[in-house]
Amino acid sequence: MLLVHPVEEILRLLPVLVGTVVLGSSSGNPYWGLAAAAVLVVIGLSRWFTTTYRVGPVHVELRRGLLQRQELSIPRSRIRSVDVEQRVLHRLLGLAVVKIGTGQSAGAGRDRNRFELNGLAADSVPALRDALLGDRSARTDSGDADAAATAPSAETSPEIEIARFDPRWVRYAPFSATGLIGIAAVVGIAFQYGLGERLAEPRSVERGVAAFEAAGVAVSVVVLTLVVLLIASIGACVRYVLLYGNLRVTDDGRMLRIGHGLVKVRHSTLDRERLRGVNLREPLALRLAGGARLDAIMTGVAAESGESSLVLPSAPERDVHRVAAQVLTDPLPVHVPLLAHGPAARRRRYTRALVPAGLVAAAVIGALAVTGRSLPLPATVAVAVGLLAGACALAWDRYRGLGHAVVPGRLVTRSGSVDRQRVSLDAEGIIGWTVRQSFFQRRAGVATVVAATPAGAGHYEVIDIPEELAWSLVEAVTPGCADSWTRR
Repeated sequence: MLLVHPVEEILRLLPVLVGTVVLGSSSGNPYWGLAAAAVLVVIGLSRWFTTTYRVGPVHVELRRGLLQRQELSIPRSRIRSVDVEQRVLHRLLGLAVVKIGTGQSAGAGRDRNRFELNGLAADSVPALRDALLGDRSARTDSGDADAAATAPSAETSPEIEIARFDPRWVRYAPFSATGLIGIAAVVGIAFQYGLGERLAEPRSVERGVAAFEAAGVAVSVVVLTLVVLLIASIGACVRYVLLYGNLRVTDDGRMLRIGHGLVKVRHSTLDRERLRGVNLREPLALRLAGGARLDAIMTGVAAESGESSLVLPSAPERDVHRVAAQVLTDPLPVHVPLLAHGPAARRRRYTRALVPAGLVAAAVIGALAVTGRSLPLPATVAVAVGLLAGACALAWDRYRGLGHAVVPGRLVTRSGSVDRQRVSLDAEGIIGWTVRQSFFQRRAGVATVVAATPAGAGHYEVIDIPEELAWSLVEAVTPGCADSWTRR
């Protein structure tokens, strides 16, 4: 770690270091870059000398910090997940990073309070992971050390492989926004280092305008779009292989284990006792290509807090459905037909799509009128028809994807179009219900039912259900919870 920490610090602040080198060269003092690198090396070395940890029978403790000392301690009974990462230098040196998920809500200081053991010997990690996620039935929050030390390990079934990386899945990588985001990041960095100034030079502008005029504006736009999409697709495919190569998902009846990565290897272990359902995600582009992805809904584990809930990346829909059924040990929630929400919900979908489209069209026409310009009639008709058709298609798809179902012990809900999600939520994981109605929902006779849970996103919604079915749904999922409301 005396090698890893300084290298990580330099890579993390590489733009600052490059800027320092450029500043030093322009000012005639080349030692600025060396001084900055030396400071980063000292910071990296201090991280190793000021970090200690201890895994006790009841608590896991971490102490770190040089100027601001921090001491973190969590009960082992509160551990929800254990993620193991091996970056490039870690793999070369036989080390690993162990991240412990405790289920604490993410906030502004989540990075500061992240519980991470960096620099453990890789061959000792499996035993530590099994110990941290071992049988917790004899451990209590009060901290019975003797019981924790003598608790027998739970019997597990033979480990079964339920999914493995298939190279054919790479074809689904371009149907995500990662490639475009990567291009935007590269272009932003290039602009920071003078690309914008060069493009703004008169000669560059003249050459660009001349090239566009020679090829034609329409042809130039089409070619530029195809080039951007091609580069984005290649980048997305490379990222997909590096990130999810060697994917393997196994289940022993007590733990779900997900491992993936070629350069940076990550192993996540999810306790089935904390499993509260699955989230089958179908973004629009991926859905059109026949693909989907799968996340686990775990108590205290949320992707936005930096903890891994991924079970299967972008893959064929049939494989995602099969793995979801195996994770839930029941295929019914995955394949059950959903109940439509009726004409009122359909009207709201079209209203909420057509009104913004009309406002956009009115704003464009108003802007042209103010500037004294006008579009030819054919172009105006084409724009209006395009906006109308797009809004109607979006509304139709949103209503087609809206629905819910109640199966024994589970609530299934689906919504969205651009980012459609089908959630299968365990009824035992729901800790509270909310039925809410906005002003427009009351006029339409619909309501939104919110199921609160300490797992995953924290709440899941059944959107625009007929108001007379709202509390009936709550009663069907959690018998006795809605008695007083249904009587009213």
